[in-house]
Amino acid sequence: MADLNVKINDLRLKNPVMTASGTFGYGLEFADFVPLDQIGGIIVKGTTLKPREGNDYPRMAETPQGMLNCVGLQNKGVDYFIGHIYPEIKDIDTNMIVNVSGDSPESYAEAAGRLDVLDGIPAIEVNISCPNVKEGGMAFGVTCAGAASVVKAVRARYHKTLIVKLSPNVTDIAGIARACEDEGADSVSLINTLMGMAIDIEHRRPKLSIRTGGLSGPAVKPVAVRMVNDVARAVKIPVIGLGGISTAEDAIEFLMAGATAVQIGTANFLDPRVTIKVRDGISDWLDRHGCKSVTEIINCLA
Repeated sequence: MADLNVKINDLRLKNPVMTASGTFGYGLEFADFVPLDQIGGIIVKGTTLKPREGNDYPRMAETPQGMLNCVGLQNKGVDYFIGHIYPEIKDIDTNMIVNVSGDSPESYAEAAGRLDVLDGIPAIEVNISCPNVKEGGMAFGVTCAGAASVVKAVRARYHKTLIVKLSPNVTDIAGIARACEDEGADSVSLINTLMGMAIDIEHRRPKLSIRTGGLSGPAVKPVAVRMVNDVARAVKIPVIGLGGISTAEDAIEFLMAGATAVQIGTANFLDPRVTIKVRDGISDWLDRHGCKSVTEIINCLA
């Protein structure tokens, strides 16, 4: 059997299959369906410094080969996470990673600093697709300067593995990845959702409460694979790929494009055991092709 172990900075994963934030709750919700300790890493739902109510309903709309969502980072804040969620997940035998969001570099950094002392949280994933309230709502992740400002602030307060989740709604994602690397990011994950819209033609109105939302699912995979390859060619830090993965073959594409690990998101809603199925599928493919380690196929394109 091939070795599935991979490494993201100092973070050791028993296999390259992770879950994407916002699609797997805090992990506990899936414990009846899948052995959590067999997943390479679980990225819990987005956490902010202060509680957030999220957007009004409707927040989700199904689309061909995907879904739109505008949940709006609903959560009870980092202090609630530390006091109530962390004690329930800290002993799960895998990498429990917190996705961190904010509206200013300072709020990102403060939330990250409070998580830094938690022994059971070996890494955070910083979501820079959030709106910068000081710049009129433009997402931090759409400019090199905005991305760099968040990573610099978080790096000063957070001393373990720092992953930065990149927005695809840009013209030069490789440049933004380099800006994150320059400010101390240990890894980048991509892609976050693509902005989209769906319309209820019978009622002549958008299907989502705030008009637009993030598109995820199989429809975004070709875009995600291309962006992962662009970034992997541009940075020296490990890349984590996500976007439309639902089979082992999908995951292998991302690995060959340059991803060291992958995250599965929307497919969890359709099959709560998809992470383990993808892990086993990767293992089977490696055995059939005579590979001794998954690292043999990472960034292997001619």
